[in-house]
Amino acid sequence: MLELDLSADIQALRSTFADIQAVVDVSALQSEIARLSEEAGAPDLWDDVEKAQKVTSALSHRQADLKRVTDIERRLDDLEVLVELANEMEDDDSAEEAKRELAALETAIGQLEVQTLLDGEYDERAAVVTIRSGAGGDDATDFAEMLMRMYLRWAERHKYPVKVMDTSYAEGAGIKSATFEIDAPYAYGTLSVEAGTHRLARISPFGSADKRQTSFAAVEVIPVMEEAQEVEVPEGDIRVDVFRSSGPGGQSVNTTDSAVRITHLPTGIVVSMQNEKSQIQNRAAAMRVLQTRLMLLQKEQEAATKKELAGVITASWGDQMRSYFLYGQQLVKDLRTGYEVGNPSSVFDGDLDGLISAGIRWRKRKIED
Repeated sequence: MLELDLSADIQALRSTFADIQAVVDVSALQSEIARLSEEAGAPDLWDDVEKAQKVTSALSHRQADLKRVTDIERRLDDLEVLVELANEMEDDDSAEEAKRELAALETAIGQLEVQTLLDGEYDERAAVVTIRSGAGGDDATDFAEMLMRMYLRWAERHKYPVKVMDTSYAEGAGIKSATFEIDAPYAYGTLSVEAGTHRLARISPFGSADKRQTSFAAVEVIPVMEEAQEVEVPEGDIRVDVFRSSGPGGQSVNTTDSAVRITHLPTGIVVSMQNEKSQIQNRAAAMRVLQTRLMLLQKEQEAATKKELAGVITASWGDQMRSYFLYGQQLVKDLRTGYEVGNPSSVFDGDLDGLISAGIRWRKRKIED
């Protein structure tokens, strides 16, 4: 006789979920959605395009937050019904389905619990991620491209919209750098723990001696700042260079000088954009990222803010935060948290949630200590 008893497990999940609901404040979230929906329904909303985009984006993010909570609540109710049905019908298939759903809910609630730890000033914002190759030659530029694909696949798994803003291809393999935006609730708070130097150790596919090669890449994560336009950047403080967009191996993919590189002379910050259709659009996108970085520098003393929010990253020996071993033991290890994954292929295919969650919990403990 089948007797499936998951009541203790479900009760534990409900207890954790109740704590999450209290932190999220569902009533306040619903009120915020109602207010934003009213604004979004105004007939003159799109008379001010910039304001309209802010309202609709905020509404979309809040609705996504609420959907995550209500979906879990519904799934917990459905799980109890499924367990009851499995016992009544003595159905082994339903029992196995209930066990799988229990495991899936444990993961989902765990991820939502981690999100409640994201209470920083900018955590709920979208994120702009920049990856730069470091020491290691062709292996480093190849590694930078592997990291870019890893984060894009992670976003794809979560159905997060991604916009690639700039890609600088290496003459050999991979990329010198890339910048992309992930427009999702709490994208910055979530991905900010990925900022730092990443190290790859493997048998190089670019050498002839089958020797182990170590290479590095830097990941920078900054929040998308709606107030970025408030930062005034005098024309005398910037140098604007235009050039032709290029593809892999330096191949030209544009017959006009539409790509834009802006250098902020006082700080040395450089922002390049080439993926928009026109020079005007690329300049506007580059200025937005530049203004965001300058705003971060203004929020606190420049050095402290840059290290905390954007990161001062050398992409070389001595300051790596994560290592990827693709020879021998096959391992990905976060050096801050001690979290390990024995399947690097899955990590490079976007399975980052365990590493990210461990990083967020580690950062919260570090702040509280």
